[in-house]
Amino acid sequence: SVAIAVAQKSDFSPVDYVNPLIGTQSTFDFSTGNTYPAIARPWGMNFWTPQTGKMGNGWTYSYTEKKICGFKQTHQPSPWINDYGQFSIMPVVGAPEFDAEKRASWFGHKGEVVKAYYYKVYLAEYDVVTEFSPTDRAAIFRFTFPESKDSYIVVDAFDKGSYIKIDKANNRIIGYTTRNSGGVADNFKNYFVVEFDKPFEYVSTFVNGKLKKDATEQQENHVGAVIGFATKQGEQVNARVASSFISHEQAAINLKELGDDSLEEVTEKGRKAWNDVLGRIEVSGGNLDQMRMFYSSLYRATLFPLKHHEIDAEGNIVHYSHHNGKVEKGYFYTGTGFWDTFRSLFPLLNLLYPEENQKMQEGFVNVYKESGFFPEWSSPGHRGCMIGNNSASVLADAYLKGVKVDDVETMFEGILNGTKNVHPKVSSSGRLGHEYYNTLGYVPYDVKINENTARTLEYAYDDWCIYRLAKELKRPQEEIDLFAKRAMNYRNVFDKETNLMRGRNKDGEFQKPFSPLKWGDAFTEGNSWHYTWSVFHDPQGLIDLMGGEKDEDGDRYGTFDNISMEMSTKISGYTANASIIIVDKVLYYELSLAGQIAKVKATMSDEQYDEFMGNNKVNATVELDDFEVINLSNVSGGKRIYCSKIKDSGKEKIEEMIGDVGKNATLTEVSCTMIVNDDGKYKSANMLCTYSITGLDQECTITIKIVTDFSYEDVSKVTAPADAQKYQTVDYDDLVG
Repeated sequence: SVAIAVAQKSDFSPVDYVNPLIGTQSTFDFSTGNTYPAIARPWGMNFWTPQTGKMGNGWTYSYTEKKICGFKQTHQPSPWINDYGQFSIMPVVGAPEFDAEKRASWFGHKGEVVKAYYYKVYLAEYDVVTEFSPTDRAAIFRFTFPESKDSYIVVDAFDKGSYIKIDKANNRIIGYTTRNSGGVADNFKNYFVVEFDKPFEYVSTFVNGKLKKDATEQQENHVGAVIGFATKQGEQVNARVASSFISHEQAAINLKELGDDSLEEVTEKGRKAWNDVLGRIEVSGGNLDQMRMFYSSLYRATLFPLKHHEIDAEGNIVHYSHHNGKVEKGYFYTGTGFWDTFRSLFPLLNLLYPEENQKMQEGFVNVYKESGFFPEWSSPGHRGCMIGNNSASVLADAYLKGVKVDDVETMFEGILNGTKNVHPKVSSSGRLGHEYYNTLGYVPYDVKINENTARTLEYAYDDWCIYRLAKELKRPQEEIDLFAKRAMNYRNVFDKETNLMRGRNKDGEFQKPFSPLKWGDAFTEGNSWHYTWSVFHDPQGLIDLMGGEKDEDGDRYGTFDNISMEMSTKISGYTANASIIIVDKVLYYELSLAGQIAKVKATMSDEQYDEFMGNNKVNATVELDDFEVINLSNVSGGKRIYCSKIKDSGKEKIEEMIGDVGKNATLTEVSCTMIVNDDGKYKSANMLCTYSITGLDQECTITIKIVTDFSYEDVSKVTAPADAQKYQTVDYDDLVG
């Protein structure tokens, strides 16, 4: 069982179940898990990890590797996206070695302690124990050395442009790294500062692999620093590290996060921070492995998107913008791909961590202000990866669940902008193929836009989210109607021949040849069998496209698109009874008058069906507020309402539904049973209405019984007449006439 914890027990420590090594037994060739041990604070700006892979390798730590070459600051959300702003620290003994492969040390997992907030390992090559624990933007390291006159610590600023400077007088190293994998502005730098508690006896720098003894400052493609000293057996050297994307001065401010805390104190604060976050959910009933897996997964779910903003000397929230290269005010979060996270991660954040997600939403609005687009895949700026316009889902879902940004107008402006534009350099942001989607109702298969059918399906869901948000914000009705209509665009790529989603050409023809098992092509990381179910917002509509539900005997029963109407008319002592039943777009009509019975049926076209249902379907107009409720009970997905009286507003709608008869009719009696959705809108009803008609030569009373069908199992379903085969087939237009 799972419960959201209201009052956390003092002895409840869910972080103790977290194993950051889960998912690390992976490589590029054996891509499973694709994680690294992220030693961090929840949503912290910087993570730290032991590094077993080569510089630039997305698989920075693999469980099967035997050597560690450094302890790296990282911001990597995925090995496929890779890292940015990384640099590393590594202790060595014997010689001031800078080359990563040569300085690497043997280690074993028995010599590791891996917690979400603390890491410790024994480096066998050097007889050195390394420990560290981070804050959001800083970290404290402790190196326990052997007795040696040649103990060193290497700071590697990585390649692709870096800077290093040794400040011997203050036992400090500063530098910056520009290494990245994309998504940054031209002036991007990650500035870092490292302060030691032991004076330097040896200083050197490296430039592109070459040692520069006694040189203290370098700026080149790949630079680094080595400082050294003699150590006693078991002597501990502490290093305090912080970084900033703004400046060295800001990095020094960020270093103050550590205060005067020792490693043990920082570690305990990190442990508490994780328990505060993970303790939002308390689990019982599982075995030890299940508890470990649950809280390890929740730990992963609360790492990204990470904070990318900083706090300046005046206490202001500021951030370096990767979109314009300037320092801007406000929050900034990054390191997430909405294609991967809109379905489950962000709904989880709304439920468990609304206060943190509110800051994230503000950060996403800042991205729009600075770049003209909301992020879709960010690390740290816009990245060309995956599909969809799922920022609409993330923003709308948060707002509708009470996680609201301050500048709603700008948020909605940005959402609308994303429906009719695509980023000029990164086609994952905005909507690639919008010009086709907004006119044809789908992204064609044959216009050289990859994953076109998947885009159509995701755009349709995103449009439903926009529709819901537009209603909540009371946007213009034409705007609401537009996105309500576009939300149904998923129907345009449904192939009735195969009952599957399928690529569709610009001329309306479906792709040929077609294999529902083909991976990719019209779809994203899947095939038609996967994506056919990607209609989150209208499952009943998808059921209807596939032919409707079936009962236990395999016979199809109608959904709420089927309807039954009965009319009884008395004029001058004569009674006429008529019934209309529509099932699967076949209209059955029965008329009984003076002992004579006529039964005919007609097949309706899509247009005829839509016209009829538009004129006669109560659920298009009548709402719960139109009735005076005398009894109410819950049913699955909604509420059952028993009504005895209808308000004037409801009378007008029903009279309009009846059409021309309603113009001269007075509704004298009504009784009904309704089922409404949770949002209060009409879903289905059994309704009995009695009208008195005026303006005729004789007194006329018409009784109309309307039954519209629906999917709830506890209500009778509209079915074709038992003797349907005896009905004479006629043309629909003749029948209507």
